[in-house]
Amino acid sequence: MQLDDLKIFLSVIRAGSFTDAAEQLMLSKQYVSRRMAALEETLGAQLLLRNTRKLSVTEAGHRFSQHAQRILDDVLEAQQDMSSDQQALQGIFKISLPMSFGMSHLSPLLAEFLAMHPALQFQVELADRYVDMVGEGFDIAIRIGTLPDSSLMARRFGELKRLICASPDYLLRAGTPQMPEELRQHACLRFGREGINGWELRHNGSTKLFDVSGPMVSNNGEVLRDAAVAGLGLVLLPDFIVAEALQERKLVQVLSGFEPAPLNLTAVFPQHRQRSKFTRLFLDFLQQKLSQRFNGGGPRL
Repeated sequence: MQLDDLKIFLSVIRAGSFTDAAEQLMLSKQYVSRRMAALEETLGAQLLLRNTRKLSVTEAGHRFSQHAQRILDDVLEAQQDMSSDQQALQGIFKISLPMSFGMSHLSPLLAEFLAMHPALQFQVELADRYVDMVGEGFDIAIRIGTLPDSSLMARRFGELKRLICASPDYLLRAGTPQMPEELRQHACLRFGREGINGWELRHNGSTKLFDVSGPMVSNNGEVLRDAAVAGLGLVLLPDFIVAEALQERKLVQVLSGFEPAPLNLTAVFPQHRQRSKFTRLFLDFLQQKLSQRFNGGGPRL
């Protein structure tokens, strides 16, 4: 078994076909196919199911992909430890960022970290989805909100305050709510699944869920903010999305005594990555930059 076979195997899984993997690796499709057949023969197990329409991964293939990724990570870590320059970080790392927060707050931090470590390469995906860390080959993902139960390791950086606001024009037309019970009389612009279920607000130490409805549901905060600025209704969003609009008086905060719960700001990464020098240094860097601004943080690795 060769290390290159492990790299090819993981590339095939991520690309979803021999042809696309071969193009990405700049190899011939025939060579990729031969190497995968040799790998399966060596292991005595079928890793991939091939047909004319698509390629899928067997259960054995999914299990082996985790071992393969761990082996390649360990090799990379060993190479870094044996480097003549012990402070130099090198390698290609795949990172997942939430769309809005990634663009507004994390993008400049990535650039700053790369400037400090020029031998690194980042592959960055901006998307508001929970990626498959191991299956898609991500090294680190930054997530906002409650984390689902998983085997991933986590580092908490702080929390993001949320608030309810609307445009002055909307409040002039519809009135300014004084109590959460009045929300059912208003048009509410709702974010994702939480918006469909209702808005959960805290007051005097207790929390209650309030039904809301309105003309728009979206999984993107900027879309909802722009709809609120246009006077379409009330919106509940993290303050980093609406801060500029509030400052310019395009939006006005309402129900300030009834707080939505803040959202956790967290990094997650596979267990086998916790010993990586890159993981430690990169998360320490983000911790320093983010925890001061977003109120708190979590334990160090």
